[in-house]
Amino acid sequence: MPAARDQVLTAAQMRAAEQVLIAGGISVIELMQRAGHGAAEWVWRVSGGRSVTVLTGPGNNGGDGWVIAEALRQRGVDVAVIPAAEPATDAARDARARYGGIVLSPDADRDGEVLVDCLFGTGLTRALGGDHLALLNRLAASHHKRIAIDLPSGVESDLGQPLNPGLPGYNLTLALGAWKPGHFLMPAAAQMGVLRLVDIGIEPYPGAAQVVTRPQLSAPAVDAHKYTRGLLGVVAGAMPGAALLSAKAAQGAGAGYVKLFGAAPAGVPADLVVESEPLAEALSDHRIGALLVGPGLGRGGDALERLNVVLSEQRPAVLDADALVLLGPRLLADHKAALIATPHDGELFALERAFDLDGAGGKAERALALAAASGMIVVAKGPDSLIAAPDGRLAYAARGSSWLSTAGTGDVLAGTIASGLACGEEAFVAACQGLWLHSEAARLAGAAFSAAELAAQVRHAFAACIG
Repeated sequence: MPAARDQVLTAAQMRAAEQVLIAGGISVIELMQRAGHGAAEWVWRVSGGRSVTVLTGPGNNGGDGWVIAEALRQRGVDVAVIPAAEPATDAARDARARYGGIVLSPDADRDGEVLVDCLFGTGLTRALGGDHLALLNRLAASHHKRIAIDLPSGVESDLGQPLNPGLPGYNLTLALGAWKPGHFLMPAAAQMGVLRLVDIGIEPYPGAAQVVTRPQLSAPAVDAHKYTRGLLGVVAGAMPGAALLSAKAAQGAGAGYVKLFGAAPAGVPADLVVESEPLAEALSDHRIGALLVGPGLGRGGDALERLNVVLSEQRPAVLDADALVLLGPRLLADHKAALIATPHDGELFALERAFDLDGAGGKAERALALAAASGMIVVAKGPDSLIAAPDGRLAYAARGSSWLSTAGTGDVLAGTIASGLACGEEAFVAACQGLWLHSEAARLAGAAFSAAELAAQVRHAFAACIG
């Protein structure tokens, strides 16, 4: 079970988690005060004491806005509340009664430094009405900075889908109590700016998804050698350069020994062993901890044969790129060791067809369905990467660098994940660890990097996690 601050709750789970607190004696009013005061601290920092406008709706998200406004007023901030509707819940009415500041009508001409959007939050399932949407967009356009409380109004919390076209973007989104799937899923996540969590005392929730967090790594044992640290075999194919990228990344991600199986590509570094004998013979080495197949493999008969050889070995493996296009249920029928698949959107669709899935639901539901049908850990990669396991575990990754949208970065990710698998990490853990390291390597690489430059940064990301 993930720690409370690392869990991701659906709208239904969030309501249930709040009910646990309420059953324990904490009132809805107290929860609203916690949320509002916690959010007000962030609004205060962003505003620097300058003017703030709080847009409130009828529900408890609107109630949070009244609490935020009163907390800011007591600090001497020029704050005004614009209620799009009067409070409709007891807790929101209580918060309204405690506010002693300026209240403006929806047609007021108000501009300023910061707009705080408390119109609607978690649980919204229908589009904003025309008047509400027009008011939100007008105020967003007249304020320099915009902060969304819990979620931007008009965003479906479980799927990350905008319920209206033309919603504004935000500089900061403050999740109340727990992260929601919508904080991580595209396209809505692209509009949320920086994400921060406001703690209101929510306890760990059974079966909750989690955030991919910084791994806790350690230096090798004092008596370690190259085989005890993990031997990874990277299977090359028609385009061996892609496999070489994976191998270079794996070398920086913890494996003590990385071998490339196949024809030697140009530019092989002296510290990377290349074995070109028949693949079945190369894989007879019992010390191999894990395999990676797919980057540059090709899609012809030779490629299918190499994939068959890999899957005939009862070893943990990462399947990427071309291997995913060739994959089907029959190839997995006799494989019992852990497998990790790393599909992008197109490969995810191809795998759904191969495993006779209808592709229904959002990205998380689709990845979980594929994991259950195939028995593989599924890393559904992209600007909103997530990891799904056959047993129902689910992890969302924070938005990575948009500079990752370049050729070869997926090969680097596959090598980074496979390295952890070769080191003996459980497959779901290896996937989370590799995805975090890949994102951190991109951050360290800066702007306009190549895949080779990204691979070179993996070791620095790994080193930063050693405690």
